[in-house]
Amino acid sequence: MESQLDWHQAKALLEWQIELGATEATLDVPVNRFELTDKAPVKEPAKAQKQTPALRVEKVDPVAVAELATAGAQDLAGLKQAMAQFEHCQLKRGARQLVFADGNPDAKIMIVGEGPGRDEDLEGRPFVGRAGHLLDRMFAAIGLSRTADDAGGSIYITNVVPWRPPQNRDPSPIEIDMMLPFLRRHIALAKPEIIVAMGNISCQALLGKRGVTKLRGQWATGCGVDVMPMFHPAYLLRNPLAKREAWQDLQAVQKRIR
Repeated sequence: MESQLDWHQAKALLEWQIELGATEATLDVPVNRFELTDKAPVKEPAKAQKQTPALRVEKVDPVAVAELATAGAQDLAGLKQAMAQFEHCQLKRGARQLVFADGNPDAKIMIVGEGPGRDEDLEGRPFVGRAGHLLDRMFAAIGLSRTADDAGGSIYITNVVPWRPPQNRDPSPIEIDMMLPFLRRHIALAKPEIIVAMGNISCQALLGKRGVTKLRGQWATGCGVDVMPMFHPAYLLRNPLAKREAWQDLQAVQKRIR
């Protein structure tokens, strides 16, 4: 539809509106700014930022690693090397050296202690401090020695853990569990007829029980071998009256061997 205004009329109306203060041109249809819309404007979702996938850390089972390491040990030398290469026990980081064993590996009697102390950590052999000297005297009383050449008159000594715990504390249950496969393999390779479990930690590792005061003097079975729980020599140094019970246990070991 053509406009009824000519050019001159349209120009005159525009100039009049400008004189009234109009500054902007408007649409053909007026806009009601107060009218509510039925729907709020939908915002487009922001593009998700590309995230870098987190690195997945595999959890290592130290007991499984220990079992795998011991499976390849065909002799005591191989077992010692496997223990030296085991990196999952924190005790290794604070110890000077590995304390593997001492005595005659062909001995009928295997003594299992708890863990190395300061003297053992320095020398690299188990039971060489004051407690070790008492242990030597105890077994010498029934005719056995760690230096004897014949299997019938010798003893073989090791520990549940081969590295010294800080401040000579007890090994933790986690440390005992991860080193237990090595101890079991040690026993399987040495083939002792009798094991003497010295102290609570040894009883826990071999028998799954603590409380050496109640366990001592009673034969049990651990790792398929007869086990005699006994007071640790360090305990006997602190409690000399307990040497009477220790002597009874030694006589029971002597009788079983004969």
